[in-house]
Amino acid sequence: MLEVDHLNQYYGGSHILRDVKLTVPDGKLTVLLGRNGVGKTTLLRCLMGVVPTKSGNIAWRGTPLTKLPTYARVANGLAYVPQGRDIFPRLTVEENLLVGAASKKAPAKIPDRIYELFPVLKDMRSRRGGDLSGGQQQQLAIGRALMSDPQLLILDEPTEGIQPSIIQDIGRTLRQLVEEMGLTVLLVEQYYDFAKAIADRYWVMSRGEVVAGGEGANMDADGVRALIAV
Repeated sequence: MLEVDHLNQYYGGSHILRDVKLTVPDGKLTVLLGRNGVGKTTLLRCLMGVVPTKSGNIAWRGTPLTKLPTYARVANGLAYVPQGRDIFPRLTVEENLLVGAASKKAPAKIPDRIYELFPVLKDMRSRRGGDLSGGQQQQLAIGRALMSDPQLLILDEPTEGIQPSIIQDIGRTLRQLVEEMGLTVLLVEQYYDFAKAIADRYWVMSRGEVVAGGEGANMDADGVRALIAV
């Protein structure tokens, strides 16, 4: 599993992450919820090594990650879909996907499973990424992350700005990745109903701290909606 132990991070004089401690069980889909500005994205960036941590430890399946650079974390099986997708607008869909396999020796083609998960990408593989809709770009960003054959897929608000029909498709795909392909997923999300529908486990952050956690099936009973309400 992914283990985060007493993680702290500062921006200037602001204490952004405060002794964050959580686990992400292997082969499960865990959602991380919280209001805007509570530190969720900062936590994900620390997990990937995009920003350093002040103190604390991160480990994946027993391998310490805290001091490793981002590329080494990818080599250890982590993949990241950032908020806002960050696809390359001038590259084609196929070229964007191949970028995701940069850590592999010689990716000759896009695996069939990527196009099976996201048929629209096959239909548009020669189109530039910047010409895709927001929902299509999100599917491209997830497909690109999967090109590295990850064991842990980390996603930052994949439903942001996406039409409802695509949100449902993304939810089904994430469950498929967990149930059929054995991936572990950590998902930051604000859309409560979406999170509740697909979560095996949940955590809630507030003001840089983890304030609640439990089984996905118990989110209503645990009052999670009230914890993240604005």
